[in-house]
Amino acid sequence: MSDTASGPHGEAATGPPEPVREAPMSRRLIASEVACVLALSLGAAAVSAVISFVGTVTAPGGLTEQTASLVDPRAGADRPWLDLTWQVYSVVFALAPVALVLYLLRRGAQSGATIGFDVRRPGVDLAGGALLAATIGAGGLVVYLVSWQLGLSTTVAPSSLNDHWWELPVLLLQAVKNGVLEEVIVVGYLMLRMSQLGWSPVRAAVVSSLLRATYHLYQGAGMFVGNLVMGLVFCWFYQRCGRVMPLVVAHTLIDVVAFVGSVYLIGRVGWLPG
Repeated sequence: MSDTASGPHGEAATGPPEPVREAPMSRRLIASEVACVLALSLGAAAVSAVISFVGTVTAPGGLTEQTASLVDPRAGADRPWLDLTWQVYSVVFALAPVALVLYLLRRGAQSGATIGFDVRRPGVDLAGGALLAATIGAGGLVVYLVSWQLGLSTTVAPSSLNDHWWELPVLLLQAVKNGVLEEVIVVGYLMLRMSQLGWSPVRAAVVSSLLRATYHLYQGAGMFVGNLVMGLVFCWFYQRCGRVMPLVVAHTLIDVVAFVGSVYLIGRVGWLPG
């Protein structure tokens, strides 16, 4: 058998094949891509939160008698290294959708810089993120306390980890993971794709915020409203500055305060549920 390739009419082919040129992404392809990304990440979390919420409101007792724990132990207290291994595993692989999003942007001749997910402006990002964290964090705490008193939210236990030396480092990693995962996908990536679909900024912000609120629904109706407002503020900020990094910083700081505060304050101050 000859190793020489033949052309369509039997003549020998010469030279390398022509490169395949990718067609521009159609609206249908963009919508399909978004659906796949969300199904592998926070879209699935939203469905899970709705199911959890239904189970909570139909359980005996009110919402305040139910507890929503955000970071749980993965092994018994007598097996700390196994628990630590599972905690690191959960953080690393939870960020896989972010890697997928960055890959998809790169394939489309874009990058993380397109949505402002880079370190080109550390000072501005840190300052903006700290300001957002202070504003949203304080408001979120008030919403939680009021909604809990009204019976509209579960008792949120940010951490139920066992007392090990690695507890705080793991909580910090969880906070960073939450900030990166949620803001890159729900704001940066989703807002970009919705603009490519021709959606108005207001419509895109509402959809993004509703998604954020829905995957927090397991914490109760009060936190649904609180996260809806947070999402609208974050989308407004992103549309003004075009950078997702301040949102990552803000979200991370909010979760750091919540996680670390739960370790040192819950059970020690009377006004904090838990």
